[in-house]
Amino acid sequence: MDCGILTSKSILLLLSLIFWAAGAALAYVGSYVIKSYNSFEDFVSNKYSVIPAAIIICVAVVMFVIGIVGCCATLRESKVGLGFFLLIIMIIFAAEVTAFVFGFIYRGRIKGDLEKSMNSVFQKYDGVNSETHAVDYLQFQMECCGVNNITDWTAISWFVQHNNSVPHSCCKANATQCTGQLSQLDLLNTQGCEAKLEQMLQDVLSYAMLVILAFAIIKLFGMLSICVIACRSKKNDYQPLYA
Repeated sequence: MDCGILTSKSILLLLSLIFWAAGAALAYVGSYVIKSYNSFEDFVSNKYSVIPAAIIICVAVVMFVIGIVGCCATLRESKVGLGFFLLIIMIIFAAEVTAFVFGFIYRGRIKGDLEKSMNSVFQKYDGVNSETHAVDYLQFQMECCGVNNITDWTAISWFVQHNNSVPHSCCKANATQCTGQLSQLDLLNTQGCEAKLEQMLQDVLSYAMLVILAFAIIKLFGMLSICVIACRSKKNDYQPLYA
């Protein structure tokens, strides 16, 4: 058997196995991105930010099925099957490139979206509404206080109405003596939440983009392998891999 074809077939079989593993990995990444954004959805005004994650999950579902098709088409030497496999790889490749572009575009818009939405949510803090729960959750999870820093609370009506104190969610972990008074700065988190949340979302999106890029490169090798088989195979030398 021609060495190039043998190598191409081996790559396609390996690619089929990778499809299953990649499908599971992409499903996890997509779910993780959506979960991370949903945890702080009150502060993310642009709901289209989860489009890359949604695309990833859809691709993952398709990849489980295509892995089976690719494996059978390669072993049975089906030109129709390989042609279908190539078409599907190209579609998934295009979807991954689209998700990568969406991620790259939104990555540069995170800061502006956060600054606008966070200021609005913090101003609505009253101790009981949904915005209050969102702010408390953010400050507790991120160990931060205020949008830019702790002094932002001095411009919020809740601060004045509660004896010039910040919410207890600004208190450091295990600071049982913390009352929220600015005189207890050693017991309070003073760093703003915007920078921390922005960094977290940037990291999550960057991680997702790296995974997308890696799998897109794998698809590219798969398409090249199918082209090698289509161009170099002949009826006599296109033998089963297991022959």
